[in-house]
Amino acid sequence: MSSLETFDAVVVGGGPAGATAAGDLAKMGHKVLLLDRAGRIKPCGGAIPPRLIKDFEIPDELLVAKARSARMISPKNNQVDIPIDGGFVGMVDRDKFDEWLRVRAANDGATRRTGIFETITRDTDGTAILHYRIHSSNRLEEDQRGAVRAKAIIGADGAKSGVGRSAIPGAKDVDYVFAYHEIVRVPDAPPQGYDGSRCDVFYQGTLSPDFYGWIFPHGNTMSIGTGSADKGFSLRKAVADLKKITGLEKVELLRHEGAPLPMKPLKKWDNDRDVILAGDAAGVVAPASGEGIYYAMVGGRLAAESIHELLETGNVKALAKARKRFMKEHGTVFLVLGIMQRFWYGNDKRRERFVKMCEDKDVQRLTFESYMHKKLVRKDPMAHIKIFFKDMAHLLGMAKV
Repeated sequence: MSSLETFDAVVVGGGPAGATAAGDLAKMGHKVLLLDRAGRIKPCGGAIPPRLIKDFEIPDELLVAKARSARMISPKNNQVDIPIDGGFVGMVDRDKFDEWLRVRAANDGATRRTGIFETITRDTDGTAILHYRIHSSNRLEEDQRGAVRAKAIIGADGAKSGVGRSAIPGAKDVDYVFAYHEIVRVPDAPPQGYDGSRCDVFYQGTLSPDFYGWIFPHGNTMSIGTGSADKGFSLRKAVADLKKITGLEKVELLRHEGAPLPMKPLKKWDNDRDVILAGDAAGVVAPASGEGIYYAMVGGRLAAESIHELLETGNVKALAKARKRFMKEHGTVFLVLGIMQRFWYGNDKRRERFVKMCEDKDVQRLTFESYMHKKLVRKDPMAHIKIFFKDMAHLLGMAKV
């Protein structure tokens, strides 16, 4: 048996899922290594709902803006403003937000280390050995290698997870949406109509053939982005077009990022032994909206709870509980959003009807209540019945656009 340092759990990836899992496990008394690659920022609008702020104790100073309304823009430029009555959606900058989560995990007792996951091998007693690489910034120096023993591993290393591809059946067979955004500085004289407390969502085929474009406020900056599963569609050009039509083509570019986003949860998150996935690695990005931060943090927490049970009891069946609990709580929402995206985002005629449908106050209220609290709202059955018939009218082309 090797003399490598042994951890109860190694968490690969320091985004919201990984940092949450590492912090939770450390607070449970486990020896945890949080392994994260340097300089990685995910393209993200940065919206976090009130339930996330409450459940994960996010301080107000991390919120760079508070969105109190949303504007939906159709292919014909029809605009629907939706107020967020009695609340707000918090906006965060992912570079600062993710680092704050990593620091909190370290303060809770996790060991932080910079490195890039390479592979998993097995020691003579069957314990996993996680191998990683430390990238050298000096071109004349070779990258260093490291390895640790891990009683359990959480792969929170994003879409196309290296951990998942090494250990989880089916992790390679995932469809992706590709997202790209630019963080720009809000000009001293913003274009007419710009509102720093409003999220603008553009349902226009020129900006995305199967998703949407966005402009989200971040205080002194803003996120301008889009996404698509169409590999032939130019995301950079679409963002440039969006900046042009909104009078933002000359704004100062601070940084830009692009990355794949999984389109649906993986069918299996664990290897029936000692490895489990969380966050984008597990495929938990909401269809239609692309929301991922809340679901990543929930997945990280559930993965930590499953690993804790595994370490305490030795029962490998504990690993499957994370996915089962996640899907019981959020599976229906993912199913509904997936159907909605496939149908309503299919072409501009449907997008036009979709935006028109969102003028309805019942649709607005139930949508935001579900988003804010992360549960399908069932307390008003008459509103759901009304929405059903209105949906049918739009589906059958009987409603006026």
